[in-house]
Amino acid sequence: MKVFVARQAIFNRKKQVVAYELLFRDGKQNCFPNIADDAATARLIMDNQLNLGTRYLTSGKKALINIGEESLNQELAQFLPSSDVILELLETIPPTKDNYERVRALFHNNYRLALDDFTYSKDWEPFLKLVRLIKFDLVESPLETIAPLVEQLKKRKNLKLLAEKVETEDEFIEAKKMGFTFFQGYFFAKPTMISQQDIEINYAIVMLIYAEVLKPHMNLGRISELFAQDTALAYKLLRLINSGVFPIKSRIESLKQALVYLGNERVLKFVNLIMTAHVATNKPTELTRLSIVRSRFCELIAQQIAPGVASMSFLTGLFSLLDAILDKPMELLVGRLPFPEIIHDALLGKPNTLYYILNVVRAYESGSWWALQEACALLNMEDDNLPEFHASAVTWADMYREHVY
Repeated sequence: MKVFVARQAIFNRKKQVVAYELLFRDGKQNCFPNIADDAATARLIMDNQLNLGTRYLTSGKKALINIGEESLNQELAQFLPSSDVILELLETIPPTKDNYERVRALFHNNYRLALDDFTYSKDWEPFLKLVRLIKFDLVESPLETIAPLVEQLKKRKNLKLLAEKVETEDEFIEAKKMGFTFFQGYFFAKPTMISQQDIEINYAIVMLIYAEVLKPHMNLGRISELFAQDTALAYKLLRLINSGVFPIKSRIESLKQALVYLGNERVLKFVNLIMTAHVATNKPTELTRLSIVRSRFCELIAQQIAPGVASMSFLTGLFSLLDAILDKPMELLVGRLPFPEIIHDALLGKPNTLYYILNVVRAYESGSWWALQEACALLNMEDDNLPEFHASAVTWADMYREHVY
């Protein structure tokens, strides 16, 4: 399959190209995609950094890459080599104390930082000690309106200023007189599209890996077996190891060795990167969260009435929303799931114990008392413990989210 990215050149005062901003694109149309900032950043990393690398796209020059608040929370930047990139902190990030600590951690990990479409407030003062570049959007902030602020910022020796959306030579000349060092806009060059070949990822395998990393005790051997079932995922994993993000002390000879080298925490974040980029790109994150709650809810019910199928009940709940997440009929998806027939049947609505457990969960979610009584009757169970099970499942899902993010 083809993946797309746009790059727009950034020029110095002599009109020489010194860097490129990389912009995610989801097709041949050179326009902003209708997806969340974090999903766009995750796709940019997965499709490009973990494919041929950002240096290939920028001919060895620095790459400016957008980082939104959720990407900051998820620490997606750790999958980018600090020597190759400048992280553009989007204007949608509020200057809170928590965000300051996250930005400070990036600074101390040798990432160069920029503030995008900057609008000054006192809350940004601590951040100005950490960033090296400030971008002004000349459409939103015309030169005459920001002249006093530019004069103040020029006094800070650690800061350089970039004028974005420079449309005319007059704007370029005026910005240069005011003290801007770098320039970007249609006067110089429009974003140019670059396409690359990439391997399509098997979403079912991604979800299986996701199920494994949800477990309290991560089994890297089992996870490596799942990575081995999908060429694209195995390639991305090995590209990550060899991308310059982490120092390599010895040759990697197996997928399990690669996972062990990353360690449990990085594996969690890598799987979360994959999920953000390729599973729920155009869907609300609530769908993914709900599938996690369902998985634990189903498991707790099974532990009470049929302990022997508890683990399979967990997977049934986890995959019960896969058709909604991927916008494909469940009939087309279950064939790609290496599950026993009992899970396949439950997901396709064929009556069995797992299907009945899932129906209890669905009835509870819908708030329909009659449907819940009918679903419980098919399992010969009481509904007394369901509120406790549901509350426990929600807490468990939220604890996992906090740990990953």
